[in-house]
Amino acid sequence: MKSETAGTAPDSADLAALSGAGSALWLATLSLMTAFMRTAAPAHRYLLATRISRNFETLCTQECFSAKTRASFSRLSMHWSEKAEALSPNGRKPRGMLARLQRLIVH
Repeated sequence: MKSETAGTAPDSADLAALSGAGSALWLATLSLMTAFMRTAAPAHRYLLATRISRNFETLCTQECFSAKTRASFSRLSMHWSEKAEALSPNGRKPRGMLARLQRLIVH
């Protein structure tokens, strides 16, 4: 494989390998999403959501996917990051009506 640091364009074998790796990561991410839906344990869901978000971050930088697909991956990364943050033991505080109810109950 040619080195991209030497200023040469990647050859078709490099592009095929990158495409294969990107597709494999996409399939692995789908599997993680399935696992997320099947587990009820909050700690596991948090870890899965974090990994899914990071996978989407990686996928949105891969040029083997179209710009539209990479934009979708970027949005999905943000979505799963927010989901992980909500599931985090140190997660963000509830907003809106739920937050007001919780304040009423505590005081």
